[in-house]
Amino acid sequence: MPEQTATATSTFCWNELMTPDPEAAKRFYTQLLGWTSREMDMGEAGTYTIFTDGDKDVGGMMKTTKEEIPPHWLSYVAVEDVDAATKKAEQLGAKPCVPPTDIPEVGRFSVITDPTGATIALFQGK
Repeated sequence: MPEQTATATSTFCWNELMTPDPEAAKRFYTQLLGWTSREMDMGEAGTYTIFTDGDKDVGGMMKTTKEEIPPHWLSYVAVEDVDAATKKAEQLGAKPCVPPTDIPEVGRFSVITDPTGATIALFQGK
């Protein structure tokens, strides 16, 4: 994930593909869009793939392991304080899917479903 800056707050800052077949998705997006990819070992969480366009990281990909989660792209929005933003979202009717969680050496995120059923992630960079 990219470094968050003060000017990035409240803007989309990252996109992440969740899929049960990362190899097929990697072939598709690299051939379709000309992206390259590199893998990061995430320990027990498995492998995380970073998609790159030239020298710019444009998104990531993780393998889903639960059959009830369909393949999808998840957008992240930069916030100043992920805990406060998640709490405010809940007060406004959102439901938490993933509570505020640390990403070592990267930042903190949560995933919420808004009152209409749309899912979005909130991200606070280190």
